[in-house]
Amino acid sequence: MSAELRAKPRYGRVLLKMSGEALLGDQSFGHDSKVLRQLAEEVKSAHALGVELCLVIGGGNIIRGASLASAGVERASADYMGMLGTVINALAVQSVIEQAGLPTRVMSAIPMASVCEPYIRRRAIRHLEKGRVVIFAAGTGNPFFTTDTAAALRATEMNCDVILKATQVDGVYDADPKRDAGATRFERLSYLDVLAKDLRVMDATAISLARESNIPILVFSVQAPGALARVLHGEGTFTIITGEAAA
Repeated sequence: MSAELRAKPRYGRVLLKMSGEALLGDQSFGHDSKVLRQLAEEVKSAHALGVELCLVIGGGNIIRGASLASAGVERASADYMGMLGTVINALAVQSVIEQAGLPTRVMSAIPMASVCEPYIRRRAIRHLEKGRVVIFAAGTGNPFFTTDTAAALRATEMNCDVILKATQVDGVYDADPKRDAGATRFERLSYLDVLAKDLRVMDATAISLARESNIPILVFSVQAPGALARVLHGEGTFTIITGEAAA
């Protein structure tokens, strides 16, 4: 690939979705400083390509609403607690990205004016147009919806070209490759493949929303340095989920 082609990424506006667990690193709770710094460098590299970037971070490293609900906490309350965990993560990620020299805004679906901006669609789009990294927090602001669904919703509202799902493995497999050495990795899947095979890379509501909006989902490993910039050029190892069935 020529230097000229490499300079222009395949996608102009993207949403990066990461689980809260990805921020754990070697920790059992909270945030690993090395992981946060690496994420900031990945975002900085993508921003340097001229990509407009927004993020959705889960809250599983702080609190999981589903786990609380199974322990007896009323489900809606448990989900709201989980949303607050995503705000904690958003503020942590904002801090390290700003230390890397990039302007950043946190926008929460649950208003909390003392620490971040309320989510307003047109304002969020304006932030992206001005080159600011936007971090969407508190999910959709409603219980019973995951941060995967929030990611698909925000990507649709922001008119993103792609959803980048950053995971601990290099794509979508038919089984957990960390537990099953014989797991098969998919190069390409359709939205219907994901639903029919119950692959659970994202929840069914998120997949359905991406399908309706025709936004491709690209699943890759965030662990390798430079991975984000590579996938923005269509390079590296990943699984792409689109409306087209695998060949």
